[in-house]
Amino acid sequence: MQERSSVADLANALKRELDRYSPGGKLPSSRALVERFRVSPVTVSRALAQLAAEGLVVTRPGAGAFRAEPRTPAPAPGDTSWQEVTLSADSATELVPRTVDASGVLATLAAPPPGVVEFNGGYLHPSLQPERAMAAALARAGRRPGVWSRPPADGLPELREWFARGLGGSIGAADVLITAGGQSALTTALRALAPPGAPVLVESPTYPGMLAIARAAGLRPVPVPVDAQGVRPDLLAAAFRATGARLFICQPLFQNPTGAVLSAERRPEVLRIAREAGAFVVEDDFARRMAHDDAGPLPSPLAADDHDGVVVHVSSLTKVTSASLRVGMLAARGPVSERLRAIHVVDTFFVPRPLQEAALELVGAPAWSRHLRTVATELTARREAMAVALRAGLPAWSLPHIPAGGYHLWLRLPDGSDESALLSAALRAGVALAPGRPYFCAEPPAGYVRLSFAGVAGTSEIAEGVRRLRSACDELT
Repeated sequence: MQERSSVADLANALKRELDRYSPGGKLPSSRALVERFRVSPVTVSRALAQLAAEGLVVTRPGAGAFRAEPRTPAPAPGDTSWQEVTLSADSATELVPRTVDASGVLATLAAPPPGVVEFNGGYLHPSLQPERAMAAALARAGRRPGVWSRPPADGLPELREWFARGLGGSIGAADVLITAGGQSALTTALRALAPPGAPVLVESPTYPGMLAIARAAGLRPVPVPVDAQGVRPDLLAAAFRATGARLFICQPLFQNPTGAVLSAERRPEVLRIAREAGAFVVEDDFARRMAHDDAGPLPSPLAADDHDGVVVHVSSLTKVTSASLRVGMLAARGPVSERLRAIHVVDTFFVPRPLQEAALELVGAPAWSRHLRTVATELTARREAMAVALRAGLPAWSLPHIPAGGYHLWLRLPDGSDESALLSAALRAGVALAPGRPYFCAEPPAGYVRLSFAGVAGTSEIAEGVRRLRSACDELT
Protein backbone atom coordinates (compact mmCIF):
# COMPACT_ATOMS: atom_id res chain seq x y z
CA MET A 1 0.00 0.00 0.00
CA GLN A 2 2.87 2.39 0.88
CA GLU A 3 4.65 1.72 -2.43
CA ARG A 4 1.45 2.40 -4.40
CA SER A 5 0.97 5.65 -2.49
CA SER A 6 4.60 6.72 -3.21
CA VAL A 7 4.14 6.04 -6.92
CA ALA A 8 0.93 8.09 -7.03
CA ASP A 9 2.52 10.96 -5.05
CA LEU A 10 5.54 11.10 -7.35
CA ALA A 11 3.40 10.90 -10.50
CA ASN A 12 1.25 13.79 -9.26
CA ALA A 13 4.35 15.86 -8.42
CA LEU A 14 5.78 15.31 -11.89
CA LYS A 15 2.44 16.23 -13.51
CA ARG A 16 2.47 19.58 -11.69
CA GLU A 17 5.92 20.31 -13.12
CA LEU A 18 5.30 19.28 -16.73
CA ASP A 19 4.54 22.84 -17.82
CA ARG A 20 8.20 23.70 -17.16
CA TYR A 21 9.16 21.66 -20.21
CA SER A 22 8.28 22.32 -23.81
CA PRO A 23 6.85 19.44 -25.86
CA GLY A 24 9.70 17.06 -26.56
CA GLY A 25 11.72 18.51 -23.69
CA LYS A 26 13.68 16.08 -21.54
CA LEU A 27 12.71 15.48 -17.92
CA PRO A 28 15.34 15.03 -15.19
CA SER A 29 17.09 11.66 -15.17
CA SER A 30 15.84 8.81 -13.04
CA ARG A 31 18.87 9.19 -10.77
CA ALA A 32 18.11 12.87 -10.25
CA LEU A 33 14.48 12.08 -9.40
CA VAL A 34 15.57 9.41 -6.92
CA GLU A 35 17.83 11.86 -5.12
CA ARG A 36 15.41 14.77 -5.21
CA PHE A 37 12.27 12.96 -4.05
CA ARG A 38 14.07 10.38 -1.86
CA VAL A 39 12.28 7.42 -3.41
CA SER A 40 13.47 4.13 -4.88
CA PRO A 41 14.39 3.64 -8.55
CA VAL A 42 11.41 1.26 -8.81
CA THR A 43 9.06 4.04 -7.65
CA VAL A 44 10.51 6.42 -10.25
CA SER A 45 10.17 3.82 -12.99
CA ARG A 46 6.53 3.11 -12.09
CA ALA A 47 5.62 6.79 -11.83
CA LEU A 48 7.09 7.50 -15.28
CA ALA A 49 5.30 4.44 -16.67
CA GLN A 50 2.03 5.82 -15.26
CA LEU A 51 2.61 9.19 -16.95
CA ALA A 52 3.50 7.43 -20.19
CA ALA A 53 0.28 5.39 -20.01
CA GLU A 54 -1.64 8.66 -19.61
CA GLY A 55 0.06 10.05 -22.71
CA LEU A 56 1.86 12.82 -20.78
CA VAL A 57 5.45 11.65 -21.30
CA VAL A 58 7.34 9.47 -23.73
CA THR A 59 10.09 7.18 -22.45
CA ARG A 60 12.98 6.18 -24.70
CA PRO A 61 15.28 3.37 -23.51
CA GLY A 62 18.75 4.71 -22.91
CA ALA A 63 17.72 8.31 -23.53
CA GLY A 64 15.28 9.13 -20.73
CA ALA A 65 11.77 10.57 -20.42
CA PHE A 66 10.42 13.47 -22.49
CA ARG A 67 7.29 15.56 -22.35
CA ALA A 68 4.80 14.26 -24.92
CA GLU A 69 3.41 16.35 -27.74
CA PRO A 70 0.02 17.92 -26.93
CA ARG A 71 -2.85 15.56 -27.58
CA THR A 72 -5.52 16.32 -30.12
CA PRO A 73 -8.76 17.16 -28.27
CA ALA A 74 -11.13 14.22 -28.20
CA PRO A 75 -14.20 14.60 -30.38
CA ALA A 76 -17.51 15.26 -28.68
CA PRO A 77 -19.24 12.01 -27.71
CA GLY A 78 -21.92 10.80 -30.07
CA ASP A 79 -25.51 9.92 -29.27
CA THR A 80 -25.69 6.35 -27.91
CA SER A 81 -29.33 6.47 -26.82
CA TRP A 82 -30.24 4.17 -29.74
CA GLN A 83 -28.57 1.30 -27.86
CA GLU A 84 -31.27 1.28 -25.20
CA VAL A 85 -33.90 0.46 -27.84
CA THR A 86 -31.77 -2.21 -29.50
CA LEU A 87 -30.82 -3.97 -26.27
CA SER A 88 -34.42 -3.93 -25.04
CA ALA A 89 -35.65 -5.32 -28.34
CA ASP A 90 -33.20 -8.23 -28.06
CA SER A 91 -34.46 -9.20 -24.61
CA ALA A 92 -38.12 -8.96 -25.62
CA THR A 93 -37.89 -12.28 -27.48
CA GLU A 94 -36.08 -14.16 -24.68
CA LEU A 95 -37.89 -16.36 -22.19
CA VAL A 96 -35.52 -15.11 -19.49
CA PRO A 97 -33.81 -11.79 -20.34
CA ARG A 98 -30.04 -11.96 -20.07
CA THR A 99 -29.23 -9.40 -17.42
CA VAL A 100 -25.71 -8.75 -16.20
CA ASP A 101 -25.76 -7.56 -12.61
CA ALA A 102 -22.16 -7.58 -11.42
CA SER A 103 -22.78 -5.53 -8.26
CA GLY A 104 -22.26 -8.48 -5.93
CA VAL A 105 -18.99 -9.40 -7.62
CA LEU A 106 -17.75 -5.83 -7.78
CA ALA A 107 -18.40 -5.44 -4.04
CA THR A 108 -15.63 -7.99 -3.41
CA LEU A 109 -13.32 -6.76 -6.19
CA ALA A 110 -13.52 -3.03 -5.55
CA ALA A 111 -10.48 -1.52 -3.88
CA PRO A 112 -11.69 1.01 -1.30
CA PRO A 113 -9.86 4.31 -0.73
CA PRO A 114 -6.56 4.25 1.20
CA GLY A 115 -7.02 3.83 4.93
CA VAL A 116 -10.29 1.90 4.64
CA VAL A 117 -10.29 -1.55 6.27
CA GLU A 118 -11.10 -4.10 3.57
CA PHE A 119 -13.63 -6.52 5.03
CA ASN A 120 -15.14 -6.80 1.55
CA GLY A 121 -12.23 -8.57 -0.14
CA GLY A 122 -12.37 -11.93 -1.86
CA TYR A 123 -8.64 -12.66 -2.03
CA LEU A 124 -5.66 -13.03 0.26
CA HIS A 125 -3.87 -9.95 1.52
CA PRO A 126 -0.46 -9.50 -0.17
CA SER A 127 1.21 -10.52 3.10
CA LEU A 128 -0.46 -13.94 2.81
CA GLN A 129 0.30 -14.47 -0.86
CA PRO A 130 3.32 -16.63 -1.81
CA GLU A 131 4.87 -13.76 -3.74
CA ARG A 132 8.47 -15.02 -3.59
CA ALA A 133 7.46 -18.54 -4.52
CA MET A 134 5.32 -17.27 -7.40
CA ALA A 135 8.12 -15.04 -8.66
CA ALA A 136 10.60 -17.92 -8.51
CA ALA A 137 8.12 -20.23 -10.25
CA LEU A 138 7.54 -17.69 -12.99
CA ALA A 139 11.30 -17.28 -13.48
CA ARG A 140 11.82 -21.04 -13.71
CA ALA A 141 8.86 -21.39 -16.06
CA GLY A 142 10.36 -18.75 -18.33
CA ARG A 143 13.43 -20.92 -18.82
CA ARG A 144 11.47 -24.01 -19.80
CA PRO A 145 11.93 -25.05 -23.46
CA GLY A 146 8.95 -24.08 -25.58
CA VAL A 147 7.32 -22.00 -22.84
CA TRP A 148 5.96 -19.54 -25.41
CA SER A 149 4.67 -22.21 -27.77
CA ARG A 150 0.99 -23.05 -28.08
CA PRO A 151 -0.17 -25.41 -25.30
CA PRO A 152 -2.62 -28.29 -25.80
CA ALA A 153 -6.18 -26.95 -25.84
CA ASP A 154 -7.06 -29.11 -22.81
CA GLY A 155 -4.05 -27.88 -20.83
CA LEU A 156 -0.57 -29.18 -20.06
CA PRO A 157 -0.71 -32.94 -19.36
CA GLU A 158 1.38 -32.59 -16.18
CA LEU A 159 -0.93 -29.93 -14.76
CA ARG A 160 -4.03 -31.97 -15.61
CA GLU A 161 -2.45 -34.95 -13.87
CA TRP A 162 -1.71 -32.88 -10.75
CA PHE A 163 -5.32 -31.70 -10.50
CA ALA A 164 -6.63 -35.24 -11.11
CA ARG A 165 -4.48 -36.68 -8.28
CA GLY A 166 -5.97 -34.11 -5.92
CA LEU A 167 -9.49 -35.22 -6.82
CA GLY A 168 -9.04 -38.94 -6.34
CA GLY A 169 -11.74 -41.47 -7.16
CA SER A 170 -11.91 -42.54 -10.78
CA ILE A 171 -11.04 -39.10 -12.16
CA GLY A 172 -7.98 -39.20 -14.41
CA ALA A 173 -5.96 -36.60 -16.27
CA ALA A 174 -7.99 -37.24 -19.42
CA ASP A 175 -11.10 -36.03 -17.55
CA VAL A 176 -9.54 -32.67 -16.61
CA LEU A 177 -9.68 -29.42 -18.57
CA ILE A 178 -7.47 -26.47 -17.55
CA THR A 179 -9.36 -23.15 -17.39
CA ALA A 180 -8.55 -19.50 -16.75
CA GLY A 181 -9.62 -19.65 -13.10
CA GLY A 182 -12.78 -20.79 -11.35
CA GLN A 183 -15.08 -18.09 -12.74
CA SER A 184 -14.21 -19.11 -16.29
CA ALA A 185 -14.79 -22.76 -15.42
CA LEU A 186 -18.24 -21.99 -13.97
CA THR A 187 -19.14 -19.95 -17.04
CA THR A 188 -18.19 -22.85 -19.32
CA ALA A 189 -20.10 -25.36 -17.20
CA LEU A 190 -23.34 -23.36 -17.13
CA ARG A 191 -23.23 -22.71 -20.86
CA ALA A 192 -22.64 -26.40 -21.52
CA LEU A 193 -25.27 -27.81 -19.19
CA ALA A 194 -28.34 -25.58 -19.52
CA PRO A 195 -29.98 -23.83 -22.48
CA PRO A 196 -31.17 -20.21 -22.23
CA GLY A 197 -34.45 -19.99 -20.34
CA ALA A 198 -33.87 -23.15 -18.34
CA PRO A 199 -34.18 -23.28 -14.53
CA VAL A 200 -31.02 -23.96 -12.56
CA LEU A 201 -31.06 -24.90 -8.88
CA VAL A 202 -28.71 -22.94 -6.63
CA GLU A 203 -27.97 -22.91 -2.93
CA SER A 204 -29.54 -20.06 -1.01
CA PRO A 205 -27.64 -17.96 -0.16
CA THR A 206 -24.88 -18.47 -2.71
CA TYR A 207 -21.94 -16.86 -4.50
CA PRO A 208 -23.08 -13.72 -6.42
CA GLY A 209 -20.61 -14.37 -9.24
CA MET A 210 -22.37 -17.61 -10.06
CA LEU A 211 -25.77 -15.92 -10.04
CA ALA A 212 -24.38 -13.29 -12.41
CA ILE A 213 -23.12 -16.01 -14.78
CA ALA A 214 -26.50 -17.76 -14.76
CA ARG A 215 -28.49 -14.61 -15.44
CA ALA A 216 -26.10 -13.45 -18.16
CA ALA A 217 -26.66 -16.81 -19.87
CA GLY A 218 -30.44 -16.36 -19.71
CA LEU A 219 -30.89 -19.04 -17.04
CA ARG A 220 -33.44 -18.85 -14.22
CA PRO A 221 -31.85 -19.42 -10.78
CA VAL A 222 -34.13 -21.25 -8.33
CA PRO A 223 -33.09 -21.12 -4.64
CA VAL A 224 -32.70 -24.20 -2.44
CA PRO A 225 -32.08 -23.28 1.22
CA VAL A 226 -28.85 -24.20 3.02
CA ASP A 227 -28.54 -24.90 6.74
CA ALA A 228 -25.56 -25.76 8.97
CA GLN A 229 -25.18 -29.15 7.24
CA GLY A 230 -25.35 -27.84 3.70
CA VAL A 231 -28.17 -28.00 1.20
CA ARG A 232 -31.37 -29.67 2.43
CA PRO A 233 -32.00 -32.86 0.40
CA ASP A 234 -35.78 -32.76 0.92
CA LEU A 235 -36.01 -29.27 -0.54
CA LEU A 236 -33.56 -30.17 -3.32
CA ALA A 237 -35.75 -33.09 -4.41
CA ALA A 238 -38.85 -30.91 -4.25
CA ALA A 239 -37.17 -28.23 -6.36
CA PHE A 240 -36.22 -30.77 -9.04
CA ARG A 241 -39.81 -32.03 -9.15
CA ALA A 242 -41.35 -28.57 -9.25
CA THR A 243 -39.07 -27.07 -11.91
CA GLY A 244 -37.86 -29.96 -14.06
CA ALA A 245 -34.34 -28.52 -13.69
CA ARG A 246 -31.41 -30.53 -15.00
CA LEU A 247 -28.68 -28.69 -13.13
CA PHE A 248 -27.77 -28.00 -9.49
CA ILE A 249 -24.80 -25.82 -8.51
CA CYS A 250 -23.33 -26.20 -5.04
CA GLN A 251 -20.29 -25.59 -2.85
CA PRO A 252 -20.19 -28.63 -0.54
CA LEU A 253 -17.05 -27.51 1.33
CA PHE A 254 -16.98 -24.21 3.27
CA GLN A 255 -19.90 -22.83 1.30
CA ASN A 256 -19.82 -19.19 0.28
CA PRO A 257 -21.14 -17.30 2.17
CA THR A 258 -22.35 -19.48 5.09
CA GLY A 259 -19.21 -21.61 5.53
CA ALA A 260 -21.35 -24.76 5.81
CA VAL A 261 -19.93 -28.20 4.96
CA LEU A 262 -22.27 -30.73 3.35
CA SER A 263 -22.67 -33.47 5.95
CA ALA A 264 -21.62 -37.07 5.38
CA GLU A 265 -25.26 -38.18 5.55
CA ARG A 266 -26.39 -35.71 2.91
CA ARG A 267 -23.60 -36.27 0.37
CA PRO A 268 -24.95 -39.54 -1.09
CA GLU A 269 -28.48 -38.15 -0.91
CA VAL A 270 -27.57 -35.18 -3.11
CA LEU A 271 -25.96 -37.46 -5.70
CA ARG A 272 -28.90 -39.87 -5.64
CA ILE A 273 -31.49 -37.10 -6.00
CA ALA A 274 -29.65 -35.54 -8.93
CA ARG A 275 -29.16 -38.90 -10.65
CA GLU A 276 -32.87 -39.74 -10.33
CA ALA A 277 -33.73 -36.33 -11.79
CA GLY A 278 -31.38 -36.90 -14.72
CA ALA A 279 -29.49 -33.80 -13.62
CA PHE A 280 -25.89 -32.67 -13.33
CA VAL A 281 -24.31 -31.33 -10.16
CA VAL A 282 -21.70 -28.59 -10.60
CA GLU A 283 -19.39 -28.82 -7.59
CA ASP A 284 -17.55 -25.54 -6.96
CA ASP A 285 -14.71 -26.66 -4.69
CA PHE A 286 -13.22 -23.19 -4.30
CA ALA A 287 -11.97 -23.34 -0.69
CA ARG A 288 -10.39 -26.79 -0.28
CA ARG A 289 -6.89 -25.33 -0.04
CA MET A 290 -8.05 -22.76 2.54
CA ALA A 291 -8.87 -25.15 5.39
CA HIS A 292 -8.04 -23.86 8.87
CA ASP A 293 -5.81 -25.52 11.44
CA ASP A 294 -8.79 -26.93 13.31
CA ALA A 295 -10.62 -28.27 10.25
CA GLY A 296 -9.67 -31.91 10.77
CA PRO A 297 -9.74 -34.40 7.88
CA LEU A 298 -11.64 -32.93 4.93
CA PRO A 299 -14.32 -34.90 3.10
CA SER A 300 -13.34 -35.91 -0.39
CA PRO A 301 -14.85 -33.97 -3.30
CA LEU A 302 -18.29 -35.11 -4.42
CA ALA A 303 -16.68 -35.98 -7.75
CA ALA A 304 -14.60 -38.68 -6.03
CA ASP A 305 -17.79 -40.45 -4.87
CA ASP A 306 -19.59 -40.07 -8.20
CA HIS A 307 -19.69 -43.24 -10.32
CA ASP A 308 -22.25 -42.17 -12.92
CA GLY A 309 -20.84 -38.92 -14.30
CA VAL A 310 -23.30 -36.75 -12.38
CA VAL A 311 -20.71 -34.30 -11.00
CA VAL A 312 -18.88 -31.61 -12.96
CA HIS A 313 -16.09 -30.48 -10.66
CA VAL A 314 -14.63 -26.95 -10.56
CA SER A 315 -11.62 -25.74 -8.59
CA SER A 316 -8.74 -23.30 -8.98
CA LEU A 317 -5.44 -22.12 -7.54
CA THR A 318 -6.48 -18.47 -7.49
CA LYS A 319 -8.03 -18.08 -4.03
CA VAL A 320 -5.06 -19.52 -2.17
CA THR A 321 -2.40 -17.68 -4.20
CA SER A 322 -3.21 -14.46 -6.02
CA ALA A 323 -6.09 -12.95 -7.95
CA SER A 324 -3.75 -12.81 -10.94
CA LEU A 325 -2.85 -16.52 -10.95
CA ARG A 326 -5.95 -17.43 -12.89
CA VAL A 327 -5.47 -21.16 -13.33
CA GLY A 328 -8.37 -23.51 -12.64
CA MET A 329 -9.92 -26.73 -13.84
CA LEU A 330 -13.05 -28.55 -14.90
CA ALA A 331 -13.35 -32.30 -14.40
CA ALA A 332 -16.13 -34.41 -15.88
CA ARG A 333 -16.69 -37.89 -17.28
CA GLY A 334 -18.82 -39.03 -20.18
CA PRO A 335 -20.19 -37.23 -23.26
CA VAL A 336 -20.49 -33.95 -21.36
CA SER A 337 -16.69 -33.69 -21.39
CA GLU A 338 -16.68 -33.06 -25.12
CA ARG A 339 -19.27 -30.32 -24.83
CA LEU A 340 -17.27 -28.63 -22.07
CA ARG A 341 -14.11 -28.80 -24.17
CA ALA A 342 -15.85 -27.41 -27.25
CA ILE A 343 -17.27 -24.40 -25.40
CA HIS A 344 -13.96 -23.77 -23.63
CA VAL A 345 -12.03 -23.77 -26.91
CA VAL A 346 -14.52 -21.49 -28.63
CA ASP A 347 -14.44 -19.02 -25.72
CA THR A 348 -10.74 -18.89 -24.88
CA PHE A 349 -8.75 -21.23 -27.19
CA PHE A 350 -6.48 -22.15 -24.24
CA VAL A 351 -4.95 -20.86 -21.03
CA PRO A 352 -1.61 -19.13 -21.77
CA ARG A 353 1.22 -21.63 -21.53
CA PRO A 354 3.57 -19.46 -19.41
CA LEU A 355 0.87 -19.24 -16.74
CA GLN A 356 0.32 -23.02 -16.78
CA GLU A 357 4.08 -23.65 -16.61
CA ALA A 358 4.40 -21.24 -13.69
CA ALA A 359 1.54 -22.98 -11.88
CA LEU A 360 3.28 -26.33 -12.36
CA GLU A 361 6.51 -24.94 -10.97
CA LEU A 362 4.69 -23.46 -7.99
CA VAL A 363 2.75 -26.54 -6.89
CA GLY A 364 5.80 -28.74 -7.41
CA ALA A 365 8.10 -26.65 -5.22
CA PRO A 366 8.77 -27.31 -1.50
CA ALA A 367 7.48 -23.79 -0.82
CA TRP A 368 3.96 -24.87 -1.85
CA SER A 369 3.24 -27.06 1.17
CA ARG A 370 4.82 -24.46 3.47
CA HIS A 371 2.55 -21.81 2.00
CA LEU A 372 -0.57 -23.90 2.56
CA ARG A 373 0.41 -24.48 6.21
CA THR A 374 1.04 -20.76 6.70
CA VAL A 375 -2.31 -19.84 5.18
CA ALA A 376 -4.11 -22.36 7.40
CA THR A 377 -2.51 -20.94 10.53
CA GLU A 378 -3.01 -17.30 9.58
CA LEU A 379 -6.64 -17.73 8.56
CA THR A 380 -7.37 -19.54 11.82
CA ALA A 381 -5.88 -16.68 13.86
CA ARG A 382 -7.73 -14.04 11.87
CA ARG A 383 -11.03 -15.90 12.03
CA GLU A 384 -10.77 -16.18 15.81
CA ALA A 385 -9.78 -12.53 16.17
CA MET A 386 -12.77 -11.41 14.10
CA ALA A 387 -15.23 -13.68 15.93
CA VAL A 388 -14.04 -12.48 19.33
CA ALA A 389 -14.13 -8.82 18.28
CA LEU A 390 -17.63 -9.14 16.81
CA ARG A 391 -19.05 -10.86 19.88
CA ALA A 392 -17.60 -8.18 22.13
CA GLY A 393 -18.30 -5.12 19.97
CA LEU A 394 -21.45 -6.09 18.06
CA PRO A 395 -23.27 -8.67 20.19
CA ALA A 396 -26.60 -7.98 18.45
CA TRP A 397 -25.22 -9.33 15.18
CA SER A 398 -25.91 -13.05 14.88
CA LEU A 399 -22.96 -15.31 14.06
CA PRO A 400 -24.62 -18.74 13.80
CA HIS A 401 -21.66 -20.60 12.34
CA ILE A 402 -17.89 -20.25 12.57
CA PRO A 403 -16.40 -22.12 9.61
CA ALA A 404 -13.25 -24.24 9.74
CA GLY A 405 -12.21 -23.08 6.30
CA GLY A 406 -12.54 -20.25 3.82
CA TYR A 407 -11.90 -16.59 4.43
CA HIS A 408 -15.03 -14.91 5.74
CA LEU A 409 -17.86 -14.84 8.30
CA TRP A 410 -21.57 -14.55 7.47
CA LEU A 411 -23.58 -12.45 9.89
CA ARG A 412 -27.29 -11.80 10.23
CA LEU A 413 -28.12 -8.22 11.12
CA PRO A 414 -30.67 -7.36 13.82
CA ASP A 415 -34.28 -7.30 12.66
CA GLY A 416 -35.21 -4.00 11.07
CA SER A 417 -31.65 -3.14 10.03
CA ASP A 418 -31.21 -1.15 6.83
CA GLU A 419 -28.46 -3.00 4.98
CA SER A 420 -27.76 -0.17 2.52
CA ALA A 421 -27.63 2.46 5.26
CA LEU A 422 -25.20 0.29 7.23
CA LEU A 423 -22.86 -0.12 4.27
CA SER A 424 -22.79 3.63 3.70
CA ALA A 425 -22.21 4.41 7.36
CA ALA A 426 -19.48 1.77 7.56
CA LEU A 427 -17.66 3.27 4.60
CA ARG A 428 -17.86 6.72 6.19
CA ALA A 429 -16.35 5.17 9.32
CA GLY A 430 -13.53 3.66 7.27
CA VAL A 431 -14.50 0.04 6.72
CA ALA A 432 -15.82 -1.69 3.58
CA LEU A 433 -18.33 -4.57 3.78
CA ALA A 434 -19.89 -7.01 1.32
CA PRO A 435 -23.70 -6.64 1.43
CA GLY A 436 -25.80 -9.76 1.88
CA ARG A 437 -28.54 -8.97 -0.64
CA PRO A 438 -26.59 -10.08 -3.79
CA TYR A 439 -26.14 -13.58 -2.30
CA PHE A 440 -29.85 -14.31 -2.68
CA CYS A 441 -31.60 -14.92 -5.99
CA ALA A 442 -34.99 -14.28 -4.37
CA GLU A 443 -36.11 -12.11 -1.46
CA PRO A 444 -33.68 -12.48 1.47
CA PRO A 445 -35.17 -13.60 4.79
CA ALA A 446 -33.26 -10.90 6.67
CA GLY A 447 -30.38 -8.44 6.37
CA TYR A 448 -26.89 -9.94 6.17
CA VAL A 449 -23.28 -8.91 5.63
CA ARG A 450 -20.21 -10.94 4.74
CA LEU A 451 -16.96 -9.96 6.44
CA SER A 452 -13.67 -11.18 5.00
CA PHE A 453 -10.73 -11.68 7.34
CA ALA A 454 -8.26 -12.65 4.59
CA GLY A 455 -7.89 -9.33 2.81
CA VAL A 456 -6.56 -7.36 5.80
CA ALA A 457 -3.02 -6.98 7.08
CA GLY A 458 -3.52 -8.84 10.37
CA THR A 459 -5.44 -9.24 13.61
CA SER A 460 -4.85 -5.66 14.74
CA GLU A 461 -6.52 -4.34 11.61
CA ILE A 462 -9.44 -6.70 12.24
CA ALA A 463 -9.89 -5.24 15.72
CA GLU A 464 -9.77 -1.71 14.31
CA GLY A 465 -12.26 -2.60 11.59
CA VAL A 466 -14.78 -3.98 14.07
CA ARG A 467 -14.32 -0.88 16.24
CA ARG A 468 -15.17 1.27 13.23
CA LEU A 469 -18.21 -0.92 12.54
CA ARG A 470 -19.38 -0.30 16.07
CA SER A 471 -19.08 3.45 15.45
CA ALA A 472 -21.07 3.10 12.21
CA CYS A 473 -23.86 1.28 14.06
CA ASP A 474 -23.90 3.95 16.75
CA GLU A 475 -24.29 6.59 14.05
CA LEU A 476 -27.42 4.84 12.75
CA THR A 477 -29.13 4.55 16.14
